Amino acid sequence: MLVLSRHRDESIIIGDDIVITVVDIRGDKVRLGINAPVEIPVHRQEVYEAIQRENKQAAQMDPAAARDAVGSNAVAHPRDRRPPAPS
Repeated sequence: MLVLSRHRDESIIIGDDIVITVVDIRGDKVRLGINAPVEIPVHRQEVYEAIQRENKQAAQMDPAAARDAVGSNAVAHPRDRRPPAPS
């Protein structure tokens, strides 16, 4: 694991197109801004793990039951939704 120190308003760059910026630091909480292409999903870890659990359950489900369950268990937190790509 690479460990870096950054101050507020400083960034790190991953690859050519992902920029993570320290937006705010308050006590032991750090707010990060993440700029990534729309095709790269960005989630908080707990949301990612919930999505993985849901996907695993759906893969084991009977196809008819899966069709009935679509839309009944929304997992993504509103802060993890990305705006639609510009047309």
